[in-house]
Amino acid sequence: MIALDRLTKRYGDTTAVDDLTLELTPGVVTGFLGPNGAGKSTTMRMILGLDAPTSGTVLVDGRRYRDLTRPLHTIGALLDARAVHPARSGRDHLRAVARSQGIGSSRVEEVLALTGMSEAARRRAGTYSLGMSQRLGIAGALLGDPGVLMLDEPVNGLDPDGVRWIRTLLRSLAAEGRTVFVSSHLMSEMERTADRLVILGRGRLIADELTERLLAGDGVRVRGPHLRPLADALPGARWTGPGELTVPGLTGEQVGRKALELGLVISELGPIGTSLEDSYLHLTASSTEYGARP
Repeated sequence: MIALDRLTKRYGDTTAVDDLTLELTPGVVTGFLGPNGAGKSTTMRMILGLDAPTSGTVLVDGRRYRDLTRPLHTIGALLDARAVHPARSGRDHLRAVARSQGIGSSRVEEVLALTGMSEAARRRAGTYSLGMSQRLGIAGALLGDPGVLMLDEPVNGLDPDGVRWIRTLLRSLAAEGRTVFVSSHLMSEMERTADRLVILGRGRLIADELTERLLAGDGVRVRGPHLRPLADALPGARWTGPGELTVPGLTGEQVGRKALELGLVISELGPIGTSLEDSYLHLTASSTEYGARP
């Protein structure tokens, strides 16, 4: 678990993270979203002790990161996929990290196989594509078999097969009871991967909500061959296509009961949904620091 309590970070007159309180729990993939400059990377750096908070606290499994004896056994992280000596092979890089944490070489081979890097591990890291560097970084984050995993933009540079692989990996790790905290600008992927979404804007918490609730719209959509009596009976109902109505402010059960009362045949009835991209842009509209004119 990761616990942030009134976490604040200022650089001179600039407040990068402003009074942020969060609790990231096991068994959940938490997506971390926000415009450029929102404070996501600064927050992650403070969790790892790379930046000191101006005020507030951040604990990993009840302790500060610097107090963890062998931190990779508690939290595995990937913040910069290119932060590897370019002349060192992928395997040697992982062996060096593993040795510093008292981890055996057999675990290095396990995580290389898990990330699909066994064959490429003999090559120098400086020859890797961005996608290969991401896989190596994820292998490093998994070395200590930690209960907490934190990844910053892990799908950057991955091909479609790699994107699906990491989505499956993150969800399986959460299903094992681990805390999974992942940032991304890819809304479609976060919509598929995250159970919970935390959104920052200008360093402040804008939203902390279950993904399904954030995507839920207001009202229902109903389709059928003869819906005119239903449209007349439900205030606010409007036609959105041939044989299709949207009804704001009511549940599917309420609309279904009215259709049954009127003796109407319904071919489809369901909630109106929205995309994560639309919800995100609506929530962050006033928090974008680098907005460009159309």
